[in-house]
Amino acid sequence: MAKYDYLIVGAGLYGAVFAYEAMKRGKSCLVIDKRSHIAGNIYTENRSDINVHVYGAHIFHTSDKQVWDYIQQFAEFNRYTNSPVARYKDELYNMPFNMNTFSKMWNIVTPDEAMAIIDKQKAEITGEPKNLEEQAISLVGRDIYEKLVKGYTEKQWGRDCKELPAFIIKRLPVRFTYDNNYFNDKYQGIPIGGYTAIIEKMLKGADIKLDTDYFANKEELDGLADRIVYTGPVDAYFDFCYGNLEYRSVRFETEELNTPNFQGNAVVNYTDRETPFTRIIEHKFFEFGTQPTTIISREYSAEWKPGDEPYYPVNDEKNGALYQKYKELADKESKVIFGGRLGEYKYYDMDKVIIAALETVKKEFC
Repeated sequence: MAKYDYLIVGAGLYGAVFAYEAMKRGKSCLVIDKRSHIAGNIYTENRSDINVHVYGAHIFHTSDKQVWDYIQQFAEFNRYTNSPVARYKDELYNMPFNMNTFSKMWNIVTPDEAMAIIDKQKAEITGEPKNLEEQAISLVGRDIYEKLVKGYTEKQWGRDCKELPAFIIKRLPVRFTYDNNYFNDKYQGIPIGGYTAIIEKMLKGADIKLDTDYFANKEELDGLADRIVYTGPVDAYFDFCYGNLEYRSVRFETEELNTPNFQGNAVVNYTDRETPFTRIIEHKFFEFGTQPTTIISREYSAEWKPGDEPYYPVNDEKNGALYQKYKELADKESKVIFGGRLGEYKYYDMDKVIIAALETVKKEFC
């Protein structure tokens, strides 16, 4: 006899939302994770009274009021606004590309002046852009591409911009106002006290087993539940029978510094190719901290290899076709629900993870 209604593989946001909703409906859940903590990649850890985003910056943003109301059941959010700074060698620029950026780059003051320069530079690309470089120039011109897009993107993807598909940056934010708010969403902020507390509340009432490798104990674990929600890599579930899906990974170097303020901003992107890391996060500024010390993390983008943590799916034609083959297998698994960024091989913002999990809940219980 199965002991649980649901075995949930992965204690990240998708699995936690599903578990919370299932338990609300009187279902029993066992949640397992191979890591020694819950919350997946949104895990925050308190060090020296600073909530450290252990797996990189996570800034909650959405235009969906239902999602905003939903997440606020579990935490109060502050008014943090994402306004990253880009550093190209010794030059500093505001992000996203806006009048502050253009004024600094060209010593101009009006939107008309900025539009004229960008339009002139965009004209170098004729016809449909064939790669990321051409796409970027067709959106923001040569100057911004060379200083603020090229080096950062090549570090992020480990490939020359001419080898990357154009669609990756079809949505580069460009605005002709003096506005450094990166997101256009109506709601944004950081949960006061960090993200881990949100997941703890969602999982209250579930049995949780950490440091548990699903595949090392698959038969036994599967036998414990009537249904399985699997949020791990979809190719791993099928023992890589068609080969490995590709990912980009990220490596973090985190250190505490004996200064109250290292860079003056939560996020600084390093956009020249020569600097080996892509950005530095100063964690205390996500919650307007005034602690006497500070904690920073340098982020290094890396090619994924088995054993590394997969972060970003490589959304090219080859991997898209490979995923479709795995999805066909997944669709035949009547006992298993595949979800989340790894289970669906899809990059998800946090609000979209919540939407996807709630959609799954609706299908499962209605």
